[in-house]
Amino acid sequence: MAQTFRYPEILNIARREGKVTVEGLAEHFGVTLQTIRRDLSDLADSGKLERVHGGAIIASGSANIAYLDRRTLNLSGKVDIARACAAQLPDNCSIFINIGTTTEAVANELLSHHQIMVVTNNMNVANILIQNENCQVHVTGGTLRRADGGLIGSLTTETIRSFKFDYAVIGCSALDVDGDILDFDIAEVDVSQTIIHQTRKVFLVADHTKFQRNAPARIGSLSNIDHLFTDRPIDPALQAACDGWGTSVVVAGLKERRSKSQS
Repeated sequence: MAQTFRYPEILNIARREGKVTVEGLAEHFGVTLQTIRRDLSDLADSGKLERVHGGAIIASGSANIAYLDRRTLNLSGKVDIARACAAQLPDNCSIFINIGTTTEAVANELLSHHQIMVVTNNMNVANILIQNENCQVHVTGGTLRRADGGLIGSLTTETIRSFKFDYAVIGCSALDVDGDILDFDIAEVDVSQTIIHQTRKVFLVADHTKFQRNAPARIGSLSNIDHLFTDRPIDPALQAACDGWGTSVVVAGLKERRSKSQS
C-alpha cells in the first residue's frame, strides 16, 4: 500500500484509539517497522501527529499532551537543548526553573553545577536537583497539578515576586510563527509572565515540535526572551525578527549532526 493511502488510515486509527504504535501499524498494513517509522515521522513533520515512545498520538490544539507522552517526545532533541542551556548557566547564581519536560532535562544537566540556588514550581525539578549537594533548592508552593507535578496559582506567583533571579529557564507548549509564546493553562501563563518579569536573563527551551503546535493562551513574545534554545533552525523570517529583538537563537546539537552527516 502506497504512503498516500496509509497516511489517512493511520490518522483515522489515531483519532479512534488515541494512539498508534509502530508494531500495531506494521501488522495492520503488512509492512516493515522501518516503513511505519518513516510514515510517522512524515506525519509528525507535517504537524498531524506527535511522536511518542513506540508510536504517535494526534497533535493537540486546545488540550496538552499527557505528561508521560510528552516526556518521550523528541527525547534526544531535548537532551541536546538541555546541555546547551546548562552550559550557559554559571556556578554561583540563582535560577528559576518552571514546569515542563525540557526544563526537567535542564535540571538533570545542572547536577554537577556548584553553589547555585534553584527556585522551582516543578516538583520533578526539585526531586532531580536534591541529588546535587551544591544546589540549594526552594519550592514555591501553590496548587499541585497532579498530572505533571507542577505548582500553580496565586501562592506560586506571590512567592516568585519575592525574588529577583539571575536566570530563568522556562518552557512552553507552543510557539507561533510570529514569535508568540503559547500555553494551554491560563493559570500557568500568569506564573510564566511573573517569572519573566522577575528575572534578569530569561532562557526559553523549546524543541522544533513546539513550532508545529497551537495553544490558546499567550505568555508573551520571543522579544521578551534573551536566549531561545531549540534543536532545529527556525523560520528565516522569525530568525530575522529575533535578530531585531536581540533574542539569541541557539540551535543545540547542530554541529554534531552536521559532522555525522559528513562522515
